[in-house]
Amino acid sequence: MNVKLDDSWKNHLNHHINSEQFRNLVDFVKAEYQDNVCFPKGCLIFSALNNCVFDKVKLVILGQDPYHNPNQANGLAFSVPENITHPPSLVNIFKEIQQDLNTSYPVSGDLMNWVNQGVLLLNSTLTVRKNRPGSHQNKGWEDFTDEIINIISLRKKNIVFLLWGNYAKKKSKLIDQNKHLILRSGHPSPLSANRGYWFGNKHFSKANQYFKENNIAEIKWV
Repeated sequence: MNVKLDDSWKNHLNHHINSEQFRNLVDFVKAEYQDNVCFPKGCLIFSALNNCVFDKVKLVILGQDPYHNPNQANGLAFSVPENITHPPSLVNIFKEIQQDLNTSYPVSGDLMNWVNQGVLLLNSTLTVRKNRPGSHQNKGWEDFTDEIINIISLRKKNIVFLLWGNYAKKKSKLIDQNKHLILRSGHPSPLSANRGYWFGNKHFSKANQYFKENNIAEIKWV
């Protein structure tokens, strides 16, 4: 398992990374990848962080688990590789962008274009066993990713946090609402979206309006 974390994050997470708790997490993940099929590939576990270095972050989207079906997880929350069928939650994200920004439905489900603009697509748990959603929860990943949210809140300003669904909304307590913008809504999954908790949240235009007001470059969502 080839795993490397960018130095810009290491410098802020050094204390946590050197803790016994994190070492136990690493041992668990190594054993899981050795004995089972797990996602994403080992080299992509820190893809969200490695492709969106600390100084570049300006918007955070929080997911929960990586996709647990083959060929989907690429280390970025909600994102799938090029030419992979869009999962239901991503379809609803794209439909909301389409409605909110009056634009065409995006062709590619690979969200690296967002990441390159400073969008941190952070799952709370960074690994999962094949066909076993939630299988790597409560093993230490949540403490690690909570620390990331806390550090971003503490050491940066004017960050937009998009918290979708009850699980993500609970992370509000880690964020200084006097320094940052928190936008909350239901989850884009069909169960939530079809009940009216997702569509019409206009998070994408609201985020860009906030950036505009604070002289920050807006995100090109499509």
